[in-house]
Amino acid sequence: MRLTLTQFVTLDGVSQGPGAPDEDTSGGFTRGGWFVPFLDERFIQLAAGWLAEADGLLFGRRTYQNFARDWPQMDDPDDPFAARMNGLPKYVASHGLETAGWEPSTLLDGDVAAQVSALKERHGRELQIHGSATLAQSLLAAGLIDLVRLVVAPVVVGTGRRLFPEGGATAGFRLIGTESTPGGLAVSTYEAAGQPAFGTYAGPSDRTESGGG
Repeated sequence: MRLTLTQFVTLDGVSQGPGAPDEDTSGGFTRGGWFVPFLDERFIQLAAGWLAEADGLLFGRRTYQNFARDWPQMDDPDDPFAARMNGLPKYVASHGLETAGWEPSTLLDGDVAAQVSALKERHGRELQIHGSATLAQSLLAAGLIDLVRLVVAPVVVGTGRRLFPEGGATAGFRLIGTESTPGGLAVSTYEAAGQPAFGTYAGPSDRTESGGG
């Protein structure tokens, strides 16, 4: 399976509490729910298509607890996500949780990167991370994330936990798809491309010479 990350972020890179004011108030965050005003039918179609590719879900503790609280209550047969979210195998990276009651769930303790690497060796399509920014950062540093779906909302909230904090791991990606939705979301898909390259811009001739022809 390939490991994919789906993240909602603001223009200033905040990933905390996209779905509701009380979704994640850790650190005194009071500006949750910033993603909701931009939801539209096209985004729902995209997200449902992504979830259809999942053969497993991977969570950090905080996101798992929030999802485990809310998703089992969603049993509308017309909901494009509920049956998949509730039925898929779920893996939880946590050194603190003793039980994971949102079935079917498996706790990953100890060397999480090694266990995730082993999961990736299993037959399947995608092992998907939704939210779980802290976990995503550690797996990015370990070189385990294969694909990133980044959904940017056109809003600046000025505070909150960021997906890529200062001092985090470096990583290179290749843009393989982009789309904007009628509601204003910018959806970009990136494929892992090893470590980033760095250079010095020397003027227009630099591009001409490096481009060949």
